[in-house]
Amino acid sequence: MADHRYLKNVVTLAYDPAKCTGCGRCVEVCPHAVFSMNGDKAQLDNRDGCMECGACSRNCPFGAIAVEAGVGCAWAITMFELGFTKTPSCG
Repeated sequence: MADHRYLKNVVTLAYDPAKCTGCGRCVEVCPHAVFSMNGDKAQLDNRDGCMECGACSRNCPFGAIAVEAGVGCAWAITMFELGFTKTPSCG
């Protein structure tokens, strides 16, 4: 999934590194590895790979991440139905 991309620059994902405390929850919960850790802060590596499931923003206790839930979950279920993934989960 790391090479997956949606349309360029259309995702609603916003990240404010000034609010990040480096807890790493976004890295743990993101199903598409959009974030990684860079020292003591999260780093946004693959913004266009975000499926807008909202897991990162719901799990960020410091409000450093915001995203409007989009059609990413529908994409995940479609990929399952087509046999490309093993679970019909949004993450």
